[in-house]
Amino acid sequence: MAPLTTKRRKLEHTSDDEAPQLQDSKVDIGDIGAGSVGKESSSQDVDAVRSTLKHPPAKRQHNDQDAALYAGGLYKSSMFKLQVDELLNEVRPNYEKRAAGIKSSLHQLKNAIEGIEDRGPLSIPDAIKLFSKTHKIAIPFPDPKPDNNAAYKLTYSKPSAINVVGSYALGTMVKSERSLCVDMIVNMPKSIFQEKDYLNYRYFYKRAYYLATIAAGLHTSMPDLTLEYEFLNENSLHPVLVARWNSSTKTDQNSRFEVHIIPAAPRNFFPEAKLRPAKNSIRPKDEAGSDTTAAEPSPFYNSSLSADCNFESYLQLLHNASKASEGFKDACLLGRIWLRQRGFGSAISEGGIGHFEWAALTALLLKGGGPKGHSLLSPGYSSYQMFKAVVQYLSTNHLTKKPMLYEAPDLQAAKSEVPMFYDGPRGVNILYKMTSFSYELLRDEAKTSLTMLNDSTFDQFEATFITKADQILQKYDCIVNIPIPVQKDGVFNCDHKTHTTTFANRVFATLKEGLSDRIQLLDPKGIETKAWSIKNSGPSINDGQTLNLAVLFDPANISRLVDHGPPAEDKKKAAKYQKFWGEKAELRRFKDGSILESLVWSSGSTYSIFEDIVTYLVKRHLGAEVSKGLSFIGEGFEKLLPSYGSGSKDFEVLRQAFNSFEKDIRDMESLPLQLKQLSAVDPQLRSSSIEVPLFAPRQPLATPADVLIQFEGSGRWPDDVLAIQRTKIAFLLKIGELLVESNDSISTRLGIENEDQPLQNCAFLDVFYPSGATFRLRIQNEREQTLLERQVKDKTIDNRSREDAVSALSLYKRFNTQLPLHTQSVSTHCTRFPLLSPTIRLVKKWFDRHMLSGHVSGELIELLAARAFLQPYPWKAPSSAMSGFLRTLLFLSKWDWRSSPLIVDFTGTMTDKDVSTINTRLEAWRKIDPGMNRTVLFAASNHDTTGIAFTNDGPSKMVAARMTALARSACKAVKDQSLALDQRSLFATSTNDYNFVIHLNPKAASTSKAKDSHRFKNLEVQSELSLDKVDYRPIEMFSEELESLYNGSIVFFRSATDISRIGGLWNPQTAISRAFKVNLAYAAKPVGEKDGEEKEEEATHIEINKSAILAEIARLGGDMVSRIEIH
Repeated sequence: MAPLTTKRRKLEHTSDDEAPQLQDSKVDIGDIGAGSVGKESSSQDVDAVRSTLKHPPAKRQHNDQDAALYAGGLYKSSMFKLQVDELLNEVRPNYEKRAAGIKSSLHQLKNAIEGIEDRGPLSIPDAIKLFSKTHKIAIPFPDPKPDNNAAYKLTYSKPSAINVVGSYALGTMVKSERSLCVDMIVNMPKSIFQEKDYLNYRYFYKRAYYLATIAAGLHTSMPDLTLEYEFLNENSLHPVLVARWNSSTKTDQNSRFEVHIIPAAPRNFFPEAKLRPAKNSIRPKDEAGSDTTAAEPSPFYNSSLSADCNFESYLQLLHNASKASEGFKDACLLGRIWLRQRGFGSAISEGGIGHFEWAALTALLLKGGGPKGHSLLSPGYSSYQMFKAVVQYLSTNHLTKKPMLYEAPDLQAAKSEVPMFYDGPRGVNILYKMTSFSYELLRDEAKTSLTMLNDSTFDQFEATFITKADQILQKYDCIVNIPIPVQKDGVFNCDHKTHTTTFANRVFATLKEGLSDRIQLLDPKGIETKAWSIKNSGPSINDGQTLNLAVLFDPANISRLVDHGPPAEDKKKAAKYQKFWGEKAELRRFKDGSILESLVWSSGSTYSIFEDIVTYLVKRHLGAEVSKGLSFIGEGFEKLLPSYGSGSKDFEVLRQAFNSFEKDIRDMESLPLQLKQLSAVDPQLRSSSIEVPLFAPRQPLATPADVLIQFEGSGRWPDDVLAIQRTKIAFLLKIGELLVESNDSISTRLGIENEDQPLQNCAFLDVFYPSGATFRLRIQNEREQTLLERQVKDKTIDNRSREDAVSALSLYKRFNTQLPLHTQSVSTHCTRFPLLSPTIRLVKKWFDRHMLSGHVSGELIELLAARAFLQPYPWKAPSSAMSGFLRTLLFLSKWDWRSSPLIVDFTGTMTDKDVSTINTRLEAWRKIDPGMNRTVLFAASNHDTTGIAFTNDGPSKMVAARMTALARSACKAVKDQSLALDQRSLFATSTNDYNFVIHLNPKAASTSKAKDSHRFKNLEVQSELSLDKVDYRPIEMFSEELESLYNGSIVFFRSATDISRIGGLWNPQTAISRAFKVNLAYAAKPVGEKDGEEKEEEATHIEINKSAILAEIARLGGDMVSRIEIH
């Protein structure tokens, strides 16, 4: 078992998704940094979960046992607890160090605001004119702008209070790449408002004027400040003032911070009943002031105003929760990390749920939310229990279908697509900034995380808290860029939804209905708004904005060609279906007699079908101009594969040929022994070779597919390994004769291999079918393993013989025991996961293009790719080759192969004890071989717990380090370039790192049949099957010869598919001059006498003769070598 120690981990992030918030020491309470609370989600005819606490409920007795039953134990394991504790210690900032100088600066800022003089009533035009001419400052009025003829006036009076709020005092601030962010609440006095100001933006206009007045005052009194406007959580109703001290005054990086000055409304001034989610507060001009208007509800607008009234109330709520529950603060920290790693934040473009929403929701569940008004969470829960319980709550409760109404017994929840967690005492829907699609994504992430946390076999700590799970290309399968049309003038919005949000909701609703079960998730990515100068009234908006729609496919349905709609008898549903699909819908009769509305799509690749559907829907429902601007990202990776679009079909053709071959073998009756098993062991037969197996009559398969044949046990086999090898030859000859007798169109040939290794298999039989299918048959004999094991244990033989026996035994186990099981598992899972095959091929192509395929076995690469499907957390199993490939690279970039094994559970039956045993075995290897001279990578599966079946022969430490470095470089490119990534760049490798590069002549090394290209077609039909080019591998054979000759002196790198070059690195040990001795492993030349030695001990020192060796290589390569480039 791995020792109970924790490694220091660094959270993966692209930026600080949620700026930390600090609270003044004066107010020792919690965080509402964004100070925001949620969006309305009403519901008609829907049951609402109500927590009506008319009188305090009877206290429930909670103990650790109860907690364990609900949340699955205090912690998953002692190791998990150590990891959580280490994580919390890592993310907590050094408050004293980072907050140095903040307190005095905040007092200075507070005094400056309090020193701003009151301003008398001004009309809208006069206020705008005054600020523009006198202060050169704009008032950040929200859209629609106020009417110049408005009857109300704008005034400024000194604030009733100024407080600093946020996560600093609560102790839930986390380290950030950005400057510290301090939220300062400026409470506006009641005297500047009227009771009806909640209507038609009047409150928000007065709030904007109040903010601009503060900006003007600070601009005059504190010239060392840089001032900007910014939308709080990207809510355009909530502009705030961002104050930053100039760098000259704050030179210490650790003490840099910025202050968000947030105007707050007086609590209880506006009637709570008027701001409930089902009420309307935005009315057309002709209805302004009318109390009987029948306009639609404005839940977002109402919640935005209510949130402004409750900063201090939520501050008190979180403070009380932290006092009542010891684990509350750390649970909020864990929730904050979990959300951030999945791309969530309080900002609207980040989903509308961040640290504040998580903390407020958790605090309310500590007080209610359970059955009969009891609390759902116990104050006695540990931080992990509380975190997991909230994740479970989010995953199991559907807050759009069953809104949570906390202490709001009389609230009527109307139907809405926005989730509702309504906080009755404060009159706020905490989740009001969420959308239907961001909530759907949140629930999906919660379900995945809950499954992950319930995994008792593998440690999922890193997947839960460390891995950045929102990288768009790693998470999704396709990204659709949809141009956002220009907003039409005069469009009235009853709930202050921005044009971008409205368009995103429309796209989501249209494509979700149209794509139905073809997709698992649709995630329209919000457009982030930036801070802007106080000289402008609002942020600049670029023309030609596009909406990025991220799509997660359902691989079982995405390629379906025919969609079945409602039956013709159901007139209402059929009419709705026809209206949605237009001329595309057609009535069809099916074989079962049913007559259904149907859609038929053109056959093609997965992406082409998806693109056809999306393009049609966008054109029909959003306009032809929008559809013309569509672009799709994702298919480019699969297009890099040879024979894209037909790969699975080509592999299936070879498997069918293998089934015929197996039948022919089993039908032979004259074999001296009964057939036990015929096993496929070739990548082509498990759908994992880079090149697809192409063959046709008179064009045999270029590389024969390896097959093992095993007979029933017999005592007639010799008791000598060498004799067994000779007996195999006789068996293979007999099999060839019988095959030809049964079908004279079959051709066979016997081949000899391993002539210099007599203990290893010495013969194979190539079988050629007229269809072009080619198989290479080898015999497996179990007695061979017994004899080799006996020879390894025999202490009387010499070391060389024992080493040969060890090598032969290792090769036997790998090829005859592990490889059949591995092939069967990979083949099975390629059927279970259709995207596994192209993922494996892409990963192999990546290794091959970076010239590592000669060092890393194909089976190891297959295990790496399979892991992304069998242990996919923090995501679901990949549903595209792009996501599968990029996730595999991500694992490679983070895999600490020095101390961690690769474990792949093909059957899903491994236990934590099995995992512990594998870890123990790796530790033992590292103790035996701390320099990792023999085994570097440890890759285990439920078939091979030794971990070295496919890594015993490599890679070396140097190659493994290069593999990691290349993977990290690729992941950095994916992270930095994101949607602008050119996928081909990930497969481009530089040869500058090699000491020399052997450039090859493709024509001399080609396996093509150029010499036959000018033959007449009628003669070609009559020609016999040409076997000259079958298994013709000149480059590979040349490279293998070089590796054999210069082993220990040079490390060679080559690609199996790019035959244009071979890279070489000199062994650093050969660069050291040394005394001459006989039988050196490399060519040498004298370098003169070594200084400092006495005359009688003088000896001629030598060094490696690189030029002579390179000349030898050129001579060995002959016409294949065009030139050798030396770096």
